[in-house]
Amino acid sequence: MSPEGRLEGFALRCGPLGESDRLLTLISEEEGLTRLAVPGARKPRSSLAGAVPLALLQLQIGGRSGLRRVRQLKVLRNYAGLAGRLETLAAAQGLAELTLQLAPDQEPMPGLLSDLVLQMGRLEAVVQERQPSLEALAIAVQGVVHLLVLGGYALPLQVCSRSGDPLEPPLGNWEWRCSLIPREGFVIGAVAGAQLVLNASELALLQRLLRPALPRRRDGELMGPEAVWLRLLQLVELWIREHLGRSCRSLRLLRECFTPAAAAQSWTGQD
Repeated sequence: MSPEGRLEGFALRCGPLGESDRLLTLISEEEGLTRLAVPGARKPRSSLAGAVPLALLQLQIGGRSGLRRVRQLKVLRNYAGLAGRLETLAAAQGLAELTLQLAPDQEPMPGLLSDLVLQMGRLEAVVQERQPSLEALAIAVQGVVHLLVLGGYALPLQVCSRSGDPLEPPLGNWEWRCSLIPREGFVIGAVAGAQLVLNASELALLQRLLRPALPRRRDGELMGPEAVWLRLLQLVELWIREHLGRSCRSLRLLRECFTPAAAAQSWTGQD
């Protein structure tokens, strides 16, 4: 941690500090999670008023003891446009909220900032290009999967947690099932007491979320219907609650943006 100098990062949260200051919580490649005082940022004409959540910032910081202070601020990119649609805002806030839970104070987490900014850019495109709401849901689910990997809580998608057999979903076998036991992982078969049961197509879709790009058909449309993406959202929420000890309120809000699709429905992969 450098007491003086420049710092570039993504603003996860801002709150009041004193009468006119703000407390900025930032994620950066160099320092991981960092909290900084932004003097006078709540004054109407402050040059530091750009210290707001969901913005990529370049900061000049100072201070050698206690809470460091922002001296200068440049907004590299503001994602305020995500508020134009409730589902994109909820998705962005969900990813920011999870980052706050995963990132340790002042410890670098390589790759986390770049992946977070990538997902924010994709969500911004949903608003600007008037893409279907399903895109925001899929981006959020994939973003959560990536953040869990970077934070050390990756979904164990390679082997059965009980038998050790490879998790290789046999596409076209409509009887095959895989069960989520949050405290253990994934178990081949429909297991009593499972929190969620996936078929082969659904597990294959989940495994593809580890890749950089979203899974799409040849025509560019997302693979999987809304009901399945809501089931995958439920799955990552269960995993977060079990392994991080708390849920993400913004992800619950994201779920409420969609019609009550039959999450119990399965998907055969035949859109």
